Amino acid sequence: MTTINTTQPVLVTGATGYVAGWVIERLLTQGYPVHATVRNIAQSEKVAHLQHISERTGTPIQFFQADLLKPQAFDDAMQGCEVVIHTASPFVVTNYKDAVKDIVTPAIDGTRNVLESANRTSSVKRIVLTSSIVAAYGDAIEIKQTTHGSFDESHWNKTSSADYQPYPYSKVAAEREAWKMQSEQSRWDLVCINPALVMGPSLTANTQSGSIEVLQQFGDGTTMAGVPPMWNGIVDVRDVADAHVKAAFTPNARGRYIISGGTLSLMEMGQVLKAHFGNKYPFPHFTVPKAAFKLVAPLFGFSKKFVELNMGYPIYFNAQRSIDELGLQYRDIQHSVIEHFQQLIDDGIVKKR
Repeated sequence: MTTINTTQPVLVTGATGYVAGWVIERLLTQGYPVHATVRNIAQSEKVAHLQHISERTGTPIQFFQADLLKPQAFDDAMQGCEVVIHTASPFVVTNYKDAVKDIVTPAIDGTRNVLESANRTSSVKRIVLTSSIVAAYGDAIEIKQTTHGSFDESHWNKTSSADYQPYPYSKVAAEREAWKMQSEQSRWDLVCINPALVMGPSLTANTQSGSIEVLQQFGDGTTMAGVPPMWNGIVDVRDVADAHVKAAFTPNARGRYIISGGTLSLMEMGQVLKAHFGNKYPFPHFTVPKAAFKLVAPLFGFSKKFVELNMGYPIYFNAQRSIDELGLQYRDIQHSVIEHFQQLIDDGIVKKR
């Protein structure tokens, strides 16, 4: 059991991120002072929304410059903090030249740098790490190996690699490094948050997230002819933020927590959007059979191996631990999809019609 002094500041890394923004909003609204790290402290416009929340709530926030890949960069920001919420992570899924150099090594080294700062900071009692659902599985076909037809906290991604799905590999490698470092000391404990595909509104325009590309293709006509038979676990960004804060201050929080509000196929997502927005946008009309999609998969950036192992297998996630132990109450993921698409329209990423 870990008891946290709630008057001490909470460090949140990667403060300008999509999830981090909502984590900080929750902390400030609930009266927890925040230390927030950013890559460039001179770019004040990128944290103006957070400063505004601080002023509105009357809860202080202090910004620190910290390079994720620079050793000792987090030492100053961590001083006096009993909780560290580490959300910062390199986000490179496509358009990379060297998977190890551009994705895997930065994810591991960034996590190591933050945790090494914790080892040097005597006040730290708990670290909450933002991992991912992809640290629990590599390919959708693995659902057939699960005992109860759903992935849970006992499952680990053992099939991704630097050559095949390097981004999921980077997430599981970083989380395993975190657990290794936690086991080598006894002062601070570790809680990992493993969210599904995160959707919902952002606190600032043009925030990068993994769900933007999916919804952008729904709006620009890429998927009008049809979508492949793929399913995603989905969770609202505000539920992910709540999970981080509850994990930080719940004395008995421990281990990993799958954070998922449910599963939708790509076709179901398109149907949800069409029901709300009508025919103004070129939402998909049907699901392309797996065999047919395999023929054109390379044109859409999918390898035939990926198609074979990930399409045609509905996947589900057991988030019961987060409900029982953290007290999470999940939002309707259909509303999250709608709100996220509306955000893309408002931000100009999807052309308004």
